[in-house]
Amino acid sequence: MSNFHFPKQTSFYKGKVRDVYTIENHTLVMVASDRISAFDVILPHPIPYKGQVLNQIAAKMLTACKDICPNWLLSTPAPNVSVGKKCSPFKIEMVVRGNLTGHAWRTYQSGKRTLCGVELPEGMNENDFFPHPIITPSTKASEGHDEDISKEDIIHNGLATSQEWETLSKYALALFERGKDIATTRGLILADTKYEFGKLDSEIILMDEIHTPDSSRYFIQEGFIERQQKREKQKQLSKEFVREWLIANHFMGKEGQTIPEMTPDWIQEISNRYIELYEKLIGEPFVPISLTEIETENRITTELEKMKK
Repeated sequence: MSNFHFPKQTSFYKGKVRDVYTIENHTLVMVASDRISAFDVILPHPIPYKGQVLNQIAAKMLTACKDICPNWLLSTPAPNVSVGKKCSPFKIEMVVRGNLTGHAWRTYQSGKRTLCGVELPEGMNENDFFPHPIITPSTKASEGHDEDISKEDIIHNGLATSQEWETLSKYALALFERGKDIATTRGLILADTKYEFGKLDSEIILMDEIHTPDSSRYFIQEGFIERQQKREKQKQLSKEFVREWLIANHFMGKEGQTIPEMTPDWIQEISNRYIELYEKLIGEPFVPISLTEIETENRITTELEKMKK
């Protein structure tokens, strides 16, 4: 955990993988840590440079999508730090799926043909493309597991009005299309992702990270169709390999289960995979930057001072 205290700081929140500082109730300093979570559980060992990877991908993707909808980001004063506008968050995640994979596939495999109120076609195989991208929202839990929720329940429970839902849906699908286009130029398929939104006054704002390996799943485009035809496992760049490792070692975040040992070699392998996704997705070499806590704090403080002028 980062241990900063900034002038006019009004609150601090430690998330699963981010430390968030609020300044004067209108600016957020978001520090992307090297912590890693899966099945809503923080794993015991940090992953070198993971915070920098996520923060830099998110900044580039937010910039690439800023014509679609307004977003929260103002600046990135350090490799793993973003500064932006404080919004009042919608307590839902807008999960967009282009392919039947991950949680959607596990639901489908169990025999269910409805996910978050969305009907799923019969006769699909794992990783197949949906006829068109679908939105399968989840609640945003402050603790514990996020839960699937339908559009109808979101509106009924007052998590968003019907008009807000229409805007959230429009933004989420447009962002997904842009994410897919960016991925295609890099030889990747954006299979699924999630977006979080908030409100600033009456305006809906895109928040948090987008199109990162923590919030998205990417398949390797080359050979995708052939692997589907042969029912072979798809090559992917995402955090799913960590979840698969945990499942293989009998851990899915349930009570009584024990997190398997993370060896130094495995920790390095996870770091290498995050860096690989950065380079594949962004199309440039990853340059690791190591700053001390004091250096990082100084950069943030200088940025906050600049923003006042």
